[in-house]
Amino acid sequence: MESAQIATVAADVSDPRAGLRAVASLRVLADRLELRQVEAALRSGMGWQAIADALGVTRQAVHKKYAKRIDPTIRPSRRST
Repeated sequence: MESAQIATVAADVSDPRAGLRAVASLRVLADRLELRQVEAALRSGMGWQAIADALGVTRQAVHKKYAKRIDPTIRPSRRST
């Protein structure tokens, strides 16, 4: 099932079991996509603060969540842009 279909099932409240499974699937997908975007941002030279600002969280929160999950070949910038 593609993500648009999963989102439709997640929004449909007529079958809560299916809806909850769909929400869980979307959460996993969103987490994977966010990690890919964080890695792309770091590769492009963005710092942790800029990434945190884009995600609407603190620098500490984004660093704690992703510092040990990113591709080890990525060397994060020390700057905040």
